[in-house]
Amino acid sequence: MWFKNLQTYRLAGEWTLAPGALEAELAKHTLQPCMGLNPESRGWVAPGAGPQLVYSQGRQMLVALGVEQKLLPSSVVKQTVDERAGELEQRQGFKPGRKQLRDLKDQVIAELMPRAFARRRSTRAWIDPSSGWVVVDSSSPSRAEELLEALRDAVDGLSLELPELAQAPGAAMTAWLAGGDAPGTFALDQECELRGNDQTKPTVRYLRHSLATEEVRKHISEGKLATRVGLRWNDRVSFVLTDKFEVKKLKFEDIEQAREDVAAQSPEEQFDAEFALMSGELVALLGDLEQALGGQQGQQAAA
Repeated sequence: MWFKNLQTYRLAGEWTLAPGALEAELAKHTLQPCMGLNPESRGWVAPGAGPQLVYSQGRQMLVALGVEQKLLPSSVVKQTVDERAGELEQRQGFKPGRKQLRDLKDQVIAELMPRAFARRRSTRAWIDPSSGWVVVDSSSPSRAEELLEALRDAVDGLSLELPELAQAPGAAMTAWLAGGDAPGTFALDQECELRGNDQTKPTVRYLRHSLATEEVRKHISEGKLATRVGLRWNDRVSFVLTDKFEVKKLKFEDIEQAREDVAAQSPEEQFDAEFALMSGELVALLGDLEQALGGQQGQQAAA
């Protein structure tokens, strides 16, 4: 249940769909098995313990995009093409040309694809209309965009944008390291990456190492900028923030206690409890993180 990596987006307009209405829209685009020569299919799947395509608590919603891919290794295709090319050479007395090889490859793929194994994966997204966040649990921006593209196809008029922050995360993190501390409810943890601006882009990484040291400050004084910094929030959550405002290695410190508290419950009850804990923490964490970076640009201008 617990998200591990966050790709964050902002709702650019008002969200008007109730969970039931969103369920009806997603039901038009459910995941179907790959058929025939189709190497991949995408569609919505249940994100929780139940069969619903939209899991909700109040206005908090959870959805999941499923992807099925046929596994047809290129080495298998090449081996089969080579075998048939050899047979063709014996029959015609000369090696097959480029067009013949392309035709052979297309023929082999057409024969093997229906028998290829299928692999399924899913990516989840948390939607919170109250705070305006849409967060995808993925370390890959392209994987997140895959889900958002499917969500836009299912929900007419949906408009999303990347957070526009008053301070660039890279500049802010560099300043925190230079000062030896993070602002507000945050504290520096024990991981960071510093990168230079010249053509060689010299990079220094620290892992399980104090960041409030003269050594780190020396790298910054020489012109290196922070691209990743480990942070702790309220002594309850640890994560790594990147200069692209990605949250990675997200770890809820009280997760084990939470699991013990709900261990005796049914899977549905356990999912309910964990989602309530996670969504509540994420609302507060992202709000504090946004403020640590100066807030949204529009809000600051309005102030």
